[in-house]
Amino acid sequence: EKKDIALNQTMIPLGSCTMKLNAASEMEPIGWAGFANVHPFCPPDQAMGYRALIDALAAMLCEITGFSAVSMQPNSGAQGEYAGLMAIKAYLASQDQGQRNICLIPESAHGTNPASAVMTGFKVVLISCNKHGQIDLPDLQTKVDKYNESLAALMLTYPSTYGIYDADVRQVCTIVHQHGGQVYMDGANLNALVGFAKPAEIGADVMHINLHKTFCIPHGGGGPGMGPIAVAKHLQDFLPSHPSVDMGIVKSFGSVSAAPWGSANILVIPWMYITMMGAAGLKRATAVAVLNANYMVHRLRDHYPILYTGQKGRVAHECIIDLRPIKQETGISEEDLAKRLIDYGFHAPTMSFPVPGTLMIEPTESESLAEIDRFIDAMIAIKAEIDAVKQGKYSLADNPLVNAPHSVEDIVDSSWQHAYSREQAVYPLDFVRDNKYWCPVNRIDNVYGDRNLFCSCIV
Repeated sequence: EKKDIALNQTMIPLGSCTMKLNAASEMEPIGWAGFANVHPFCPPDQAMGYRALIDALAAMLCEITGFSAVSMQPNSGAQGEYAGLMAIKAYLASQDQGQRNICLIPESAHGTNPASAVMTGFKVVLISCNKHGQIDLPDLQTKVDKYNESLAALMLTYPSTYGIYDADVRQVCTIVHQHGGQVYMDGANLNALVGFAKPAEIGADVMHINLHKTFCIPHGGGGPGMGPIAVAKHLQDFLPSHPSVDMGIVKSFGSVSAAPWGSANILVIPWMYITMMGAAGLKRATAVAVLNANYMVHRLRDHYPILYTGQKGRVAHECIIDLRPIKQETGISEEDLAKRLIDYGFHAPTMSFPVPGTLMIEPTESESLAEIDRFIDAMIAIKAEIDAVKQGKYSLADNPLVNAPHSVEDIVDSSWQHAYSREQAVYPLDFVRDNKYWCPVNRIDNVYGDRNLFCSCIV
């Protein structure tokens, strides 16, 4: 257990990948025989409880998002993107608009959007963002005018992957609709909307919902995930169907998963979460998530440049720390900072996405103020170490960041010859002593490791 950093030890502040606390009460029903031992293709009259669960959860998601119908079939957010775009494509074909094949994607959109659009058969056209990270309205207008007869959709992430609410989002949706296109909203950041704004009322026609993010299904280690899509009324006849099960979808484009309701076993988790939280609890969760992110920005902005903020100088539920000026001044990179965080007992934030040379941080509402303060204190202490490199106290070749993470073997090595002390290496702040995470290995060559397979078998 101690060989890896996990949520029982520390926060995992990955931007764009909400990692919430998964309460035991949400997880327990997964093991109940009534859920765990049901075959996906059992006769419908033998799974009435499952259908009640699925229908109830769909109704909850419709209420939260403002949409008319939900398909539980997609097994991931990316699969949901594909399913949603295919529904748009089928709808356009039914309107004798099958020639529409252009999908507009802002620079601030989620990273999987372009791949999903291409898989659907659309041609991707990029929309620029202005210096504040907002969608550039003049560029959008130019593109919709140019592709007026072939515009199929806009894939919009809201709040954006830049961590801000686009102030002109309603106008963006209106412009796309005026030119015959549909609006696909990526639901990756729904965690910053629930209880305060409904995507359908903002102007979206379809969105996927990452149940494994906003609604607490754990997705560490590669799964399982769920990315159901919610659609406006005019698209509900084009949702995914199934060749073996009558799902009542009359104009479906087909299926995207082997099972009619995807990974139905884990739907009990968001049902439990939403039921126990209630409307007031869900709204408070959103408020605290946004508050935590802005509190972090407030404390860090004097130490690190914040890349994008909204019109009032605030962010949504995550923020981007710009390390490019620091690297230019000192030679210390975003990877050095990420590795040094391990010595402080923290998992690194998302690195170099969506902007190379940055860190994207999302605290979520699950973390306590004390834990967030510990993370902020670590970031400030690391900035002091970076400043020591800038001032010449440490060389670029030998400092606590470029040598991080430090293992037990480093500390017990009698030939320690670094310019900083062993204590500075492994106990840089007092709180680290209380629950020290010892990284089992030193820094590895990430790129080489990705490209070369090594067997770790015991021989």
